[in-house]
Amino acid sequence: MQAGSVTAGKDLVDKYVNATSPISVKPVDTMAKQPFSGAVALSSEWVWDDDFDDNTALTGDVVTGGVLYDGGLLTQKGTDGKVVSNQMTRIGGGWNDFRTLTKSWSADGGSNSRTYALRNDGVLYRWFVSEVNGKPVWRSAGSYAGFASVKAVALISRTSTYDTLLATTRGGALYTIRIPLTSPMKPVVKALRTSTWQGFESLLTTRCGQYGTLLLGIDKDTGSAYLYAVGHANGTATVINSLGKVPGTFDDPVNYSWASFVDPPLNGE
Repeated sequence: MQAGSVTAGKDLVDKYVNATSPISVKPVDTMAKQPFSGAVALSSEWVWDDDFDDNTALTGDVVTGGVLYDGGLLTQKGTDGKVVSNQMTRIGGGWNDFRTLTKSWSADGGSNSRTYALRNDGVLYRWFVSEVNGKPVWRSAGSYAGFASVKAVALISRTSTYDTLLATTRGGALYTIRIPLTSPMKPVVKALRTSTWQGFESLLTTRCGQYGTLLLGIDKDTGSAYLYAVGHANGTATVINSLGKVPGTFDDPVNYSWASFVDPPLNGE
């Protein structure tokens, strides 16, 4: 798993967490050195593609200064994340009231993606994002209320007909939220567990096998992280195996998942 974060110094970094026994962690790799002018409040997943000769392309979304930006970076290989091209497209303001930002993306989806954001009042918003003349175009695609108790959100499944999010709540529950791509937006919520998950403020995911998910839960109060192997989501019958506490500290302000451009889509539900 590639555990990403934005540091206090505003770097995009990557920490490889290996699901070995015991769990091992590689040294932190700086993917982009200070690409943002202001402090980052939220970040979506980021995708990297190193098929650019001497450079690596990085794409993702961030909120800084209450404004959402669709980011595209080029960094020079072998330079500890030196940014040689920085295109941060301003999408819009009013983002101080949001607490999660999640992107559904895969290589087989071409330039199209879906983005989900949870506002502090519990309303979950969706946008369909496409590329027109090299620029991202965001289109509002619905909203749904009722998620005020949710703390952390991550993607666990992307298909041609629905996305599925994984969420923790303040009461300790762990839920899947399946969201069909039809309109109006009508999520289907299922409990995987009903207690003990309230400690995690950040969830990171990556595909594990054909139908499973590696899940990293980060407790930002203690700077600790725990790794889980989650079977194909099926309500309370879902198999969740704890792999243990991850060595080191996870105390950066903002956490997110990294993925490679060639990674297959998440298929956890």
